Amino acid sequence: MELREFFQRYFVDPIRYNQGYNPVNTLVYALILGIMVLLLYRMLKRMGIRIDERFFISLMPYIVLGPLMRAMTDRGILPRTYLTVSPGGYFVIAGFAIASLLAVWRYCRDERLYPVYRDFGWVLVGGLLFIMVINWGRLSVRWEYFKYFIPAFIISEASIWILARRFRLIRDNRILFYTHFYDATTTFVGIQFFGFWEQHVLARTLIDITGTPAVMYLEKLLVLIPVVYILDRMMEGEDPELINFVKLAIFILGFGPGTRNLLIALLG
Repeated sequence: MELREFFQRYFVDPIRYNQGYNPVNTLVYALILGIMVLLLYRMLKRMGIRIDERFFISLMPYIVLGPLMRAMTDRGILPRTYLTVSPGGYFVIAGFAIASLLAVWRYCRDERLYPVYRDFGWVLVGGLLFIMVINWGRLSVRWEYFKYFIPAFIISEASIWILARRFRLIRDNRILFYTHFYDATTTFVGIQFFGFWEQHVLARTLIDITGTPAVMYLEKLLVLIPVVYILDRMMEGEDPELINFVKLAIFILGFGPGTRNLLIALLG
């Protein structure tokens, strides 16, 4: 197989024909993500930006921007291109977030950086929301979604609350578990009640084997527990800001897709 044919089959066609992920592009995208996390961490360290609660709050609008853009793309408000669907869309949003941070940092290298960076992000979100509002006639809100989502969400989050009381590892990382169970709930509800399908290889395989999207909750535990164990126990002596940044990336990988799923299902 020629390189061009290989790239076409495993990277271009899955996006063009909405085929979801495959083992090859999943592995490549995971490697790219890992490299990007390390490079971004080094960049933030050189800029003197601490990975703390202030940075997390200032980053929230950019985290919201990705799923909002993807939902608007799937509903036909934005054109469907390689730059508006995953993974291209997330590279675009990451580019916006990095460029905005560099621009703000150039002029605000003190405490003002965080609120200015945050507010600029909300301006971008507001721009997308404005486009959505003027195209509202093309959407139909599916309010019945909440009839299924709310009970499933309450039960799933309550299960994390119970597990957190018994296991310190989960308690110390409960935000990550709450967030990824939110993602699992949007997947479960979308597939079980609204005819959606799973794009990711591992989750799709587990659903095919078990016959139920409820297996998503088990998948989240099987993936998250070893990851946070490595971060908290085996990397205990590493730079705590590096650990925080990796956990921030894990949070985004749960919150972003979960919010995307919710918006796509809710907007009809």
